[in-house]
Amino acid sequence: MSAALGLVEALIACRSVTPADGGAHALLAARLAAAGFACEHLDAGPEPAAGATRVHNLWAVHGGARPGPTLVLLGHTDVVPPGPLQAWTSDPFVPTRRDGRLYGRGAADMKSAVAAMTVAAEQFVAAQPDHAGRVALLFTSDEEGPSLHGVRHVVDVLRRRGERLDACVVGEPTCVQRLGDTVKNGRRGSLSGHLVVQGVQGHVAYPQLARNPVHEAAPALAELAATRWDEGNEHFPPTTLQISNLHAGTGALNVIPGTLVVDFNLRFSPESTPAALQRRIEDILHRHRVEHRIEWTLGGEPFLTRPGRLSHALAEAIRAECGVEPALSTSGGTSDGRFVAQICPEVMEFGVLNASIHQADEWVDVAAIEPLVRVYRGTLERLLAVQPARA
Repeated sequence: MSAALGLVEALIACRSVTPADGGAHALLAARLAAAGFACEHLDAGPEPAAGATRVHNLWAVHGGARPGPTLVLLGHTDVVPPGPLQAWTSDPFVPTRRDGRLYGRGAADMKSAVAAMTVAAEQFVAAQPDHAGRVALLFTSDEEGPSLHGVRHVVDVLRRRGERLDACVVGEPTCVQRLGDTVKNGRRGSLSGHLVVQGVQGHVAYPQLARNPVHEAAPALAELAATRWDEGNEHFPPTTLQISNLHAGTGALNVIPGTLVVDFNLRFSPESTPAALQRRIEDILHRHRVEHRIEWTLGGEPFLTRPGRLSHALAEAIRAECGVEPALSTSGGTSDGRFVAQICPEVMEFGVLNASIHQADEWVDVAAIEPLVRVYRGTLERLLAVQPARA
């Protein structure tokens, strides 16, 4: 068994449903410390005495004696809940190999990348102990959850310290058909709204004595769903709005509800701003005379990494190990890259296939794990290796 495969299996066995880490960070810190990394635990969030789970953040750094950039390898150890166990062929927290695949919760999203990054960093610093710049690894247990005390917190800490980060590779599962076919060079922003529409509760037989918030909001909701918010640009698809939750009523069939609650989310391109989107939505609701209130949550601003040292190094490593030319994409959800992008000019994402993420029987191709290690190590070598002097 390769070192990376063994580490992936050990991480899957950690029951790290967000924000728990299940022992994953202690395992990773022990390995990285043994490889010469200075490991710092920047845990955050509610204290255990409050009955909540504290978020684990591991910041591990090697180097700094020679000038050069700081390259960060970023990943998360937390996973989404497995759901009904009967939907799984095998226990989601017992790593199981079948027909060339490794099954388990987090196999693709993203314990395979966390393991590959760790092994790649170990191998690189063993071969290049006096490398240029710094190799840093940042792992969190708060990516699949609210993302309040994970990378967001670490970025605040690093900013206060005056840390300079030059490039970051995020290990999110990016590939579609085969390893190497897709790299994310940016992400859309995320803006969520919690809309409460006020009506007047009453008996369905006496509608003149009530006011149905579902009826009053329906035309406005239809317009929101049909609105073209922007056209996107050469790097980003158009902004979209999706209603994710809608609730009204008491459960009784003869009661007009008094309120309607709607949760919605916009994934927005740089062609729209959060403030402009909020204004447009409020204008639609006011035009339809909907009595309401909205609570807004900005999950993250869009970011984009243009061609540069990191994109060239990562693409070269992918071509060398996978034999394909990676396509650049900004599609999909958000990632912790949105926080690092606040203090790091070049942020890109690369990992395994995303076909099974968040599903029952989540899997990763066993044959993809070692090439993933070599891609990460190849990127480190292209950016940080010290070339021998010529005779």
